[in-house]
Amino acid sequence: MSFNFISAAEAASLVKHGYNIGLSGFTPAGTPKAVTAEIAKIAEEEHAKGNPFQIGIFTGASTGDSCDGVLSRVKAIRYRAPYTTNKDFRTAVNNGEIAYNDIHLSQMAQEVRYGFMGKVNVAIIEACEVTADGKIYLTAAGGIAPTVCRLADQIIVELNSAHSKNMMGMHDVYEPLDPPYRREIPIYKPSDRIGLPYIQVDPKKIIGVVEVNKPDEARSFADADPLTDKIGQNVADFLAADMKRGVIPSTFLPLQSGVGNIANAVLGALGRDKTIPAFEMYTEVIQDSVIALMREGRIKFGSTCSLTVTNDCLQGIYDDIDFFRDKLILRPSEISNNPEVVRRLGLISINTAIEADIYGNINSTHIGGTKMMNGIGGSGDFTRNAFISIFTCPSVAKDGKISSIVPMVSHQDHSEHSVNILITEQGVADLRGKSPVERAQAIIENCAHPDYKEILWDYMKLSGKGQTPHCVQAALGMHAALNRTGDMKNVNWADFAK
Repeated sequence: MSFNFISAAEAASLVKHGYNIGLSGFTPAGTPKAVTAEIAKIAEEEHAKGNPFQIGIFTGASTGDSCDGVLSRVKAIRYRAPYTTNKDFRTAVNNGEIAYNDIHLSQMAQEVRYGFMGKVNVAIIEACEVTADGKIYLTAAGGIAPTVCRLADQIIVELNSAHSKNMMGMHDVYEPLDPPYRREIPIYKPSDRIGLPYIQVDPKKIIGVVEVNKPDEARSFADADPLTDKIGQNVADFLAADMKRGVIPSTFLPLQSGVGNIANAVLGALGRDKTIPAFEMYTEVIQDSVIALMREGRIKFGSTCSLTVTNDCLQGIYDDIDFFRDKLILRPSEISNNPEVVRRLGLISINTAIEADIYGNINSTHIGGTKMMNGIGGSGDFTRNAFISIFTCPSVAKDGKISSIVPMVSHQDHSEHSVNILITEQGVADLRGKSPVERAQAIIENCAHPDYKEILWDYMKLSGKGQTPHCVQAALGMHAALNRTGDMKNVNWADFAK
């Protein structure tokens, strides 16, 4: 079969108002970039004529500006799930302009399959190669591409020459059966392969192939600084101590790490600590720091959903593919983040909090309890099922006017029941085996900034007795003080004791 090669504008014209589109990719890696930008132009033109034009978008995780950004700016998105990082999208969500469904990344593909979000009209998939018999070879990410390809009425392929065909063979495409026929996912070590290196589709469903040459819209992160270095060192020291006392096996355990400069600092500290043996990763994203540690021999293998790396780093992987071919594997997100596999492998999970409360509940999504930041991503998939779950954050923000340790989180994503360890630049609170009051003592003493320790101790005195003591009317008092005066330190507990 020969494919119909069309322009991005022609492909976009096939997407109609009210459609749901499913996209490849996970973070800006592997997401389509040409067709979505042309859909935005159509939306702008239709709106100028007074016509409605909005679509639903199903993705693996965040996308780049040529998707979430341009479509948000022209108000072309009605519904979107799951995670995102785009500023314009975030503004639209917090203005109530987009119905945003923030769900665990491991659940996205199956909830689409279960029909919870409606049908998939068109899948738009970035590929490094597509064959006449319907084999689609993905680029730098797995995401939910296998599921949306199977469910979509029609498929558009962006054949992107910015990605090397060396990526062929790096993916492990596997889709579990739905209940009641689902079986165990047979991954017993991070390097196990269980699927195919491509997505197999009916070639008749591919209604157009768009040839493009567009690199991933890679994000760079801030360089390490003394604060993030201290957090990273605290994590490495804690894990080394747990290994020394036999809690973590001497061979170490596979690691999951989130995205960002703190995650990079943690990996850097682990790489430098030679008491920790070379280790493996089973994670949702791999950043530049992981690739560097692979080259140094400190990371032996990485199973991931996405190569969330800079374009120079990605090109380096393509150029050295013989080195990386037995060290990297890319999976769909419902496999990379699957709770069954996470628990079986005994992962150490390390994720970032916006704020934590004195009992170990974590807010990782909302500023002030109402303003969405990015979303829960895969942090819940890993936290709830990890061998050891760790959350990190600086102890303060906004020049010390905000404490990241508060009496009660303003929005809860991860409950105290799932959080083992909390780490700031101040120190480590080991919450394992502790009662709520004991957790509060450990968190205030070890993780809170000195400017807020007495404030938090005073809250504890105000709270009185109880299995989990709280003064309900004062629990969000530090947040109220921030809203009223711009500084959490201005809370006055006496106002709540009357």
